[in-house]
Amino acid sequence: MPGTPAPGTVRPGGRTARVREAVLRAAGDALAADRFDALDLTEIAARAGVGKTTVYRRWGTPGALAADLLADMAEQSLRRADTGSLDEDLRANARLVVKTLTDSRQGRLFKALIAASLCDDQAAQALHRFYEVRIEEWSGCVRDAIARGELPTATDPHAVVAAVSAPLYYALLNRGYTLTDADADAAARSAAAGARAGVWARSPE
Repeated sequence: MPGTPAPGTVRPGGRTARVREAVLRAAGDALAADRFDALDLTEIAARAGVGKTTVYRRWGTPGALAADLLADMAEQSLRRADTGSLDEDLRANARLVVKTLTDSRQGRLFKALIAASLCDDQAAQALHRFYEVRIEEWSGCVRDAIARGELPTATDPHAVVAAVSAPLYYALLNRGYTLTDADADAAARSAAAGARAGVWARSPE
């Protein structure tokens, strides 16, 4: 039906908000402990202590539930750093990425959500939106650096922020590497150096 919100996308209040919080917490716990394809709405309802009819009516599918979980994670994520230095801001971003990916719960949760995005369109779209929100939040660091004259004026802020986290995700997911703060610092230095060299300067239209 045109104009009808996708399941799980309406932001509720009161008791409905408490139900959503309980269900999303249960879904996050389940994903952190198991695979996306094992996500069962009836089991989630039992974990959350709510009626399964409520869960099926509100979310309908595991993909919609994963999408709402990602939307909630984006809303709850920390705001960007604002240190007055590009190097320190990007370092803070990289360390936050490493802290999240190495956390005993959050790390497993992100792996499960990334896996979900490969087999479910709703989860994939939600994951894309999650990273769009986070990259836009941290791109302010790059815009500030441009305004201070630290970077070429044509620098693409989104590309610089993406360049910070890209090698960290690659090391974790493709190489199975255990990330450290030293890896975070190296990724931040590399992105900052590339930005200063004009690697991510956009060509004139």
